[in-house]
Amino acid sequence: MKNITESIRQDLNEKFPGNKFECNFVLGDNVVDLPPEQVVPVLRHLKETGQFDFLMHVAAADYPEREKRFDVCYELFSSKSFKRLRLRAKLAEGESVPTATTVWKGADWFERECYDMFGISFSGHPNLRRILCHHQFKGHALRKDYPADLQQHCTEALPIHFDNDPDYVPDESKDLVPLNIGPSHPATHGTLRIMAELDGEKIHRAGVEIGYLHRCFEKMAETHPYNQVIPYTDRLNYCSAPMNNVGYCKAVERALGVEIPPKAQAIRVILCELSRIIDHIICVGANALDLGAMTSFFHLFTYREKVYTLFERLCGARLTVAMTRVGGMAQDPPEGWFDEVLQFCKEMRQGVDDLERLLTNNKIWIQRTRGVGSISAEEAIEWGYTGPCLRATGVSLDLRKADPYYGYETLDFDVPVGTSGDVYDRYLVRVEEMRQSIRILEQVAKNVPGGDYTIRDKGIVLPEKKDVYGNIEGLMNHFMLVIKGLRPAPGELYDATEAANGELGFYLVSDGSGKPYRLKVRPPCFAIYQSFPKQVTGGLVADVIAILGSMNLIAGELDR
Repeated sequence: MKNITESIRQDLNEKFPGNKFECNFVLGDNVVDLPPEQVVPVLRHLKETGQFDFLMHVAAADYPEREKRFDVCYELFSSKSFKRLRLRAKLAEGESVPTATTVWKGADWFERECYDMFGISFSGHPNLRRILCHHQFKGHALRKDYPADLQQHCTEALPIHFDNDPDYVPDESKDLVPLNIGPSHPATHGTLRIMAELDGEKIHRAGVEIGYLHRCFEKMAETHPYNQVIPYTDRLNYCSAPMNNVGYCKAVERALGVEIPPKAQAIRVILCELSRIIDHIICVGANALDLGAMTSFFHLFTYREKVYTLFERLCGARLTVAMTRVGGMAQDPPEGWFDEVLQFCKEMRQGVDDLERLLTNNKIWIQRTRGVGSISAEEAIEWGYTGPCLRATGVSLDLRKADPYYGYETLDFDVPVGTSGDVYDRYLVRVEEMRQSIRILEQVAKNVPGGDYTIRDKGIVLPEKKDVYGNIEGLMNHFMLVIKGLRPAPGELYDATEAANGELGFYLVSDGSGKPYRLKVRPPCFAIYQSFPKQVTGGLVADVIAILGSMNLIAGELDR
């Protein structure tokens, strides 16, 4: 990350003379510590001066031994300079911080999550209530004094309800019909509840309820050694599981200060691009199926199975693979595996051509998707859109180009963009991204570097089984690493990768022990989905399903 500490310090000193801000560059992150009452003025200044246009997420951490018990962190990003900045405020129990929803719409759900999990109050928030835990839940699950095994079951559902909207004015002349769309609906996959008021066939008002697949990932990460968190990451976006493995391991490796070998980097790129293809296959195929195009669904899933076969050849698993390790990969690919990847690329290129013949110029598909769910680039940035949904609005932001890693800067590929941000453009962007992923795969699979598939640091990577079973030194290395675990130096960082849905970020806090002190996931679709009620309001009931499918919501990463 670029060190902009001095320029930020000068800018804030000029705008806020006599301030008590502390600006530091820690573990590669630019961090500004400031009083809670100054958070919103500083956020507004940084946005209005054009320095940062994205609020990527709001995170919190609990330090019960401190007088100022909570940290509240705001992660900012610039789509122009690709710089990042974290604002951090400390709060005591019972203190509050003003809501950032007056600056960025996208702060809404992130602040509600901090309230739900930590009990932190954001004064002025229009709808500060639980979001992931159910309405009968007592306490705050991510506080350090909340037991990880204390379950609380929900015994009754809330009636249809809507977020507080200060601009909403009831129209007594309309006979509105309330309607639940999901979670018991095929297009909501059993995990999403959409609540609507209908004026005939039109959506007069809408609301959503999430948390049906909340798995307490972040709490579990605090109770497990770093290496044992990897299988949990598989179950975030389980449609492209290796990308979650890679994103998490990349963050931990940065905390450890290690760089993986070139061969491991190449294997990770191949896994990520294969995962991007199958994630887009699921999104496009399921979206088409929900709108009645069954042939496209079965056609695309043929190629998804081919990728799963490649995963199975590599590690024995198909869906949740857990094949990435801190320090590299679990093992070398079998002989001929890279040739099989290249063969898949040939087949997939033909498969994308066939898909376009089925859908791209299909009259019914165009009528159901073009002009539906349009959103401007400005609105998308306000909500925190990233990935294909953002690029469909015309914003060419892709971390593989903006902040490249694992050699992406040496590869020849394009970033496709749309113009209108509607469902049809989101489809076109994903189709073209599949073609670009094929280009990347062919370049990397033909030129895989030699060398090892992992670093050989006895304090980070487990020895091979032949050494564990064959000599006492290997056995002791294995024993010590399992007992002691990885131990990054104390500190915190935010690291992000370009996942299939957009920016997948991990906010990691280490206290020097063998387990993460705090691990916050920034899932791409969490920010995108909070705009859904606004997007469907005024449209037809039938468009709800089209827009929902185009957002590619994966409940495992949405709820965590």
